[in-house]
Amino acid sequence: MDEIEPMTPLDESWTRALCVVAHPDDLEFGAAAAIARWTGQDKAISYVMVTSGEAGIDAIPPDECRRIREAEQIESARIVGVDGVEFLGFPDGVLEYGVELRAAIAREVRRFKPEIVITGNFRDTWGGVTLNQADHIAVGRAALDAARDAGNRWIFADQLTEGLEPWGGVRAVWASGSPGAHHAVDTTETFDAGVASLAAHQAYIEGLGWDDFDPAEFLEGIARSTGTRLGTPMAASFEVYPLGWGGE
Repeated sequence: MDEIEPMTPLDESWTRALCVVAHPDDLEFGAAAAIARWTGQDKAISYVMVTSGEAGIDAIPPDECRRIREAEQIESARIVGVDGVEFLGFPDGVLEYGVELRAAIAREVRRFKPEIVITGNFRDTWGGVTLNQADHIAVGRAALDAARDAGNRWIFADQLTEGLEPWGGVRAVWASGSPGAHHAVDTTETFDAGVASLAAHQAYIEGLGWDDFDPAEFLEGIARSTGTRLGTPMAASFEVYPLGWGGE
């Protein structure tokens, strides 16, 4: 039998994190319980949704869907202790990695001044099996680059006329649920908050048409398998991309 590779505990010696993902619900499929843990430690965390997920429910036209999904995301964030949720208004489903997306994310990094930027899995697949969605890949790549761009005053210098300053304080970008993850955090005490946060996306879950989908059952399978590798009952995994010289 193959030996299970252990996970390394995440460094939690930080106070501010900015979560940047493509859609409402992206954080709730795994990272929300970790976010609840960190807000419970009085860390400041804010969300940035690049789109409003308006193309995500086939039976609901985009303008109506946008309002529903933004409201669900705001409530979902509140459940895990996050008050700030920004929607950048990029079109759902057709995101492209590039300068425009990097600039928009760099602006948010300069505004919030995080030490950690959290995004979703932006590798090509989930666990080498299921193909990842194009929006996730574009946003994750852009978030990684924007975290570095934000510290260079000569990149997107037009933003500095808005009263912003360069912010080179991002220590690392963490990608939740990545198949390349080697780090994790104990979410045993905050697992239920993570479930409630996902369940708050009721219209989206119903729109997916998944028969008998149970948020608790879905998240528990992932959290328990990750916890086994961390040595805790439950855990959330992250791939760590250090931005400083020499790694982490």
